[in-house]
Amino acid sequence: MEPKAIFEAVKGKFGEAVVELQEEGFRPAFVVVSPESVREISLFLRDDPAMKFDSLMCLSGVDYKDRFAVAYHLHSLEIGHRIGVKAYLPREAPSLPSVDGVWPAANFQEREAFDLYGIVFTGSCDLRRILLPEDWVGHPLRKDYKYPEFYHGIKV
Repeated sequence: MEPKAIFEAVKGKFGEAVVELQEEGFRPAFVVVSPESVREISLFLRDDPAMKFDSLMCLSGVDYKDRFAVAYHLHSLEIGHRIGVKAYLPREAPSLPSVDGVWPAANFQEREAFDLYGIVFTGSCDLRRILLPEDWVGHPLRKDYKYPEFYHGIKV
């Protein structure tokens, strides 16, 4: 199924929760959705017989300086098509629903985005730091992050 047809099917079902289709310069194309609708749209993309996006290839946090985004790269192993789903988040208190109940592989990747960007995935089965120690201050992939000089007395 082509990205435009996927976009139209999702837009037809979820209306205003589907913001736009980003095709130019993107591979795969991205369906931009409202953050609060991510889980519901993900369930549809996984369960609808015409979609069958059974594989979450990658979940990434992105810092655009003025806002954050979470990008999901999806693939249907059975049908063979691909699509991206993206949700933009505010810089202050970025949060959206977890999809670890839709694709279990999301948990590891959500934890990484939480750890490195501070994006909170509500309803996650295990949202905690995964790469940095629990007492680390801040989120190092944020563009405004200030690296500490020392950690527990050790020069960083």
